[in-house]
Amino acid sequence: MLIALTAKNKAGFIDGSSSEPAAESEFHKAWSRANNMVISWLLNSLSREISESVIYSTTAKELWVDLEARFGQSSGAKLFQLQKELNDLVQGSSDIATYYTKIKRLWDELDSLDAFVLCLCNCTCEAKRKNIKAKQDERLVQFLMGLNDSYCGARGNILMISPLPTIANAYALLMQEEKQREMHSTAKYPGESSAFIAAKQDMNGQRPPGNNFRGQRYAVDNKKA
Repeated sequence: MLIALTAKNKAGFIDGSSSEPAAESEFHKAWSRANNMVISWLLNSLSREISESVIYSTTAKELWVDLEARFGQSSGAKLFQLQKELNDLVQGSSDIATYYTKIKRLWDELDSLDAFVLCLCNCTCEAKRKNIKAKQDERLVQFLMGLNDSYCGARGNILMISPLPTIANAYALLMQEEKQREMHSTAKYPGESSAFIAAKQDMNGQRPPGNNFRGQRYAVDNKKA
């Protein structure tokens, strides 16, 4: 919602920067219309039960502050939740793209809360570059740790690269590995499956050798009788 309000240049109505002008001001009517429009957007984004509890808010900022007080998490609690989700996240039944999307979303959300301070001075020790690289490597290892064991070989090859590749490059390598597996799987079973072929042969009267042998033995026994 905050992104949508910012895109429409209406974020000031919830952060207080677009304050209400005096009632006699010529801008008051325009501000009131915009304020009511933002309130309407916020109410429509809420569940019915929650919207009914804030429907009488007179300003968008008042409504927003009320929601933040009731449902906003402290930074510490949110950091704990995100770190726990990252530690528990594994590829499982997801493909590489889906797994990467999940972990990337958690990283981005963590970055919005993390107080990671970058060096802004003009020093020549390259501390800034090294700090950024260390954080990227840490996340690369975290991404690789969550992969299924079937990607053990690809994971080992990536970890042997020196220096470690970027997460984007590692993702591209894993996507190539996944595509190659799909191609090999298709080549292994071209066309119809063996079960389908066997069923079709049975319908056409083409019995397997074992069944034909039984029929021949039955005919021989009848002749002896």
